[in-house]
Amino acid sequence: MTDMNKLLGPMARRLGNMVARGKVLAANSLGKLQILQLGLLAGETKDRVEHLEPFGFTAKPLPGAEHVTLFLDGDRSHGVTVVVADRRYRLQGLVDGEVAMYDAFNNKIHLKADGTLDIVASGSVQITSQLVTITGDLQVGGTITAAEVLGGGKSLATHTHPNGTPNTGTPN
Repeated sequence: MTDMNKLLGPMARRLGNMVARGKVLAANSLGKLQILQLGLLAGETKDRVEHLEPFGFTAKPLPGAEHVTLFLDGDRSHGVTVVVADRRYRLQGLVDGEVAMYDAFNNKIHLKADGTLDIVASGSVQITSQLVTITGDLQVGGTITAAEVLGGGKSLATHTHPNGTPNTGTPN
């Protein structure tokens, strides 16, 4: 082996060990950073790898999702996972510039090129807020249930129509 091969061999191994791709085996999302158990090279398992996620976004990946993990200086003792993807559930057919969030349970939020915000919930949608304001028309294809409805400042539940003696009374 030449002197150059002796020098490049360890360096090439370190460079080769800096980036790993494989499958997520398990995820723990209880701490400040999500911790993953990863399958790396054939038969190599790495426990307690930190998953760095973009600010404001988090997801607990399912076993079998794919990851890319970095090991600084090629040292496999402390890695950080920089991306996890799951092709089993990825939305397909988006057009240029569209954005979507999705999960493994058929829920999605799709910001479409035509200006539509498409929200699909396999269960229900819950909004918790001090006030919800809708600017524009509202179309509802089902029943509306409310504790109180006001129209023109008048209560649907308690208003009366004084069109004679006695008045009509409150709605039933």
